[in-house]
Amino acid sequence: MSEEKKPGFFSRLFGRDKRADKSADKPGVEAPELADTGVEEPAVEPEFPVEEAKAITPAPKKPETKKPKARKPASDKTVSKPKPVSKPKSAPKPESAPKPEPKPKPKPKPEPEAAPTSDGTLSQTPVSDGLEHGSELDMELAHLDAGPPETTPEWIEEHPTGEKPEEPQAKKSWFQRLATGLKRSSDQLTGNIATVFTHRRLDSQTIEELEDILIQADLGIETAMMITAELAKDKFNKEISSEDVRQVLAREVEKVLDPVALPLDIDATATPFVILMAGVNGSGKTTTIGKLAQKFSADGKKVMLAAGDTFRAAAIEQLQVWGQRTGAPVVTRPAGSDASGLAFDAVMEAKVAGSDVLIIDTAGRLQNRDELMAELEKIIRVIKKVDANAPHAVLLTLDATTGQNALNQVEIFQKRAGVTGLVMTKLDGTARGGILVAIAKKFGLPVHYVGVGEGVDDLESFAAKDFAEAIAGRE
Repeated sequence: MSEEKKPGFFSRLFGRDKRADKSADKPGVEAPELADTGVEEPAVEPEFPVEEAKAITPAPKKPETKKPKARKPASDKTVSKPKPVSKPKSAPKPESAPKPEPKPKPKPKPEPEAAPTSDGTLSQTPVSDGLEHGSELDMELAHLDAGPPETTPEWIEEHPTGEKPEEPQAKKSWFQRLATGLKRSSDQLTGNIATVFTHRRLDSQTIEELEDILIQADLGIETAMMITAELAKDKFNKEISSEDVRQVLAREVEKVLDPVALPLDIDATATPFVILMAGVNGSGKTTTIGKLAQKFSADGKKVMLAAGDTFRAAAIEQLQVWGQRTGAPVVTRPAGSDASGLAFDAVMEAKVAGSDVLIIDTAGRLQNRDELMAELEKIIRVIKKVDANAPHAVLLTLDATTGQNALNQVEIFQKRAGVTGLVMTKLDGTARGGILVAIAKKFGLPVHYVGVGEGVDDLESFAAKDFAEAIAGRE
């Protein structure tokens, strides 16, 4: 090929014979140089302002008129030779520019004429880099123009962290909470009853089977015999259903519990009204004290607490937390102090402060530990030195999960400490909630409160009808 043809070709196609040397030190002039080739649109620099990029990208038809001009020398095979063209200063810039992340779905390319030709005449690096960068710029602009989502949940505006708040649940009634807490007890009892009384007649064999079921549910022998006798009165040798049995069960249990379902009466003339809490280890004394303090405070009474469980530092701290919640002052002594001395000081301080109610905690003790039961008797004697009528109530907390052992606890604590009333706790954690019926039938002690959970609202005054309906599985 002649030397006269080379300068003419480069001059027509690239126009870089002299201008490339002059523009080497001038960034930003590459776009005017590519204007001669007809592909100036794809060679957009990433540093272009967004306003200029928007003005460039929507005009795909402008380079179509110059497209044939760039393809005329395609027949000349010397076009693949020019290496100097792949060296413009603009090539490193698109590579170093940060790519948007994450990438939206790419749009269809609006400039098909900028793609390389089939014969490879326009396959130089600057042209391909420009096209690639142009498509990325379009995607970035599309991402910026996308705007916020059409609908934004209200909770996102109120909680910018993105964590959706839990929806408030409707507060359950006391009977609903009681029925839920006694579900394990009622499910086992009624399930066994349904197994026996499925299209069967009430004969001697079914009566014996029913008695066994009721005794296994810790209702007690006397209560079991009373229920079966009531069934046999009207249904003997007749078809009977499990619903008939549950109906009689609820009615007879209510008869046993109704005489002992008595509220705790706070004598207003006794200031302070002293309540001594007793029970075995882990029966829930300290938690029950906190819940009672909250209830009495809500009724407008001035409450004081005494951390008489001096053997456990954790019990002292726990009672102090309850005192902060309820606004009740707490009388404390260092761990290991004499419990009877603390009780004496607490009664004196409650009298000076004019408190309406003083609740004294005691350390958990097993009913078969004679020395510990003697210590409890000493605490009561010391309290009587300040007030001969105190303590006005000695409440025994019973863990329902202990089953038949609770009968032994009631018997010994009543004999040694003069228990005046019961608080049954943890009914939600056992299938043996019927033990309360056996205790009521045997001892006749007032049942003031029952608990079915850890919340303050999960301790309520005892109601015989609600308990009977819940344990019988009737709504």
